[in-house]
Amino acid sequence: DLIVKLNGELVFVEVKSRSNINYGYPAESVNYNKRRKIVNVAKFYILENCLHNISIRFDVIEIYLKNNKVNHIINAF
Repeated sequence: DLIVKLNGELVFVEVKSRSNINYGYPAESVNYNKRRKIVNVAKFYILENCLHNISIRFDVIEIYLKNNKVNHIINAF
């Protein structure tokens, strides 16, 4: 959802929201297949923008709509 450069690091951020946790926490929906797609997009972005020797990480931001809570998971995968 987001690509951010923060403190010299390239951060790929997946944002997930839920109105309740009846079907699990938002981060749980970032399963193996979703992570694989995000990693492939990251590889493409890095190659297309000729970014070399840059540190990267993958974060997940969980948004809980009912209570307006946000949880930032750094290095989620």
